[in-house]
Amino acid sequence: MTLRPLAAVALLMAATLVPASCRSVNRPQVQAGPPPADASLWVEPADLAGRDLYHGPWGAEMAPDPTATYTLVNRKHTGTNLGMAVLDDRGREWSVKQAYPGGLDAEGPAEVALSRLLSAIGYHQAPVYFLPAFRLKDGWGTHVEIGGRFRLKQESLKNLGSWRWEDSPFVGTTPYQGLIVLLMMFNSTDLKNSNNSVYEQHAGRVERWYAVRDIGAALGDTNWMSPRKNHVDSFERSPFILGVHDGSVEFAYRGWYQNLVRDRITPEDVLWASELLGRLSQRQWDDAFRAGGYEPAVANRFIATLQKRIQQGRALVAR
Repeated sequence: MTLRPLAAVALLMAATLVPASCRSVNRPQVQAGPPPADASLWVEPADLAGRDLYHGPWGAEMAPDPTATYTLVNRKHTGTNLGMAVLDDRGREWSVKQAYPGGLDAEGPAEVALSRLLSAIGYHQAPVYFLPAFRLKDGWGTHVEIGGRFRLKQESLKNLGSWRWEDSPFVGTTPYQGLIVLLMMFNSTDLKNSNNSVYEQHAGRVERWYAVRDIGAALGDTNWMSPRKNHVDSFERSPFILGVHDGSVEFAYRGWYQNLVRDRITPEDVLWASELLGRLSQRQWDDAFRAGGYEPAVANRFIATLQKRIQQGRALVAR
């Protein structure tokens, strides 16, 4: 068999192995009417300078207790990460996303750190926290488990299901475009629709929050097959923006979700997102990565790379 047929077979096999959800995000289309009055994707962060990125918008009082013993509800049997649902000693249910032994490409730390950044600048996020380890009671007794991302299940924040990139009521709005820019800045690779959630939030009045979640497949590279995640060497090596062509920004993104970015994002969209994220103080950056359990030396490298990307985004528009 010649090289060309071999390559064709390899591509066919790759397309077969990739889940349909990875190929099913169509090109976003602006919707006919405005978003519903009770729905929001983003809220202007008027108090951004004072926001706590270590505990996040839900505060220390909502955090999982690192000294508690958690009771197993069930173990996760789908997806690419280990995980389980557990109950704490207050009767609260948590979804735990764990790393495999050895911690290679662990998504939990990245998910918590990036969630802190998004919530700080106005994007809705569910309550997530990180524990490096925890005590678990299951059918085998009580023992110490590998930690990870803890996401709280709340009655006041009901998950109504997923929303789709292609027909979101926010397609074409500045916050929608800016969110895609931020995900490109983070080298996010798992952008399937099922990772988007609509939450019904009850706090004085009922609101519907459109949020991205399970955002830990990031901070690595964007290779279309087996991208690295939470890998600082890969993240530092990866370019962000290649240039501008016919008024649209060309990203270095090489993943499956090209329909979200190709010929859709303007330099002004990138500038808006870059200016917004660039308003964070150095302490807030440090706290966001500390919340994800990062060692300072590693956190500093991720932060420096993100800040370089912010400067690159700002430089796209002459002022």
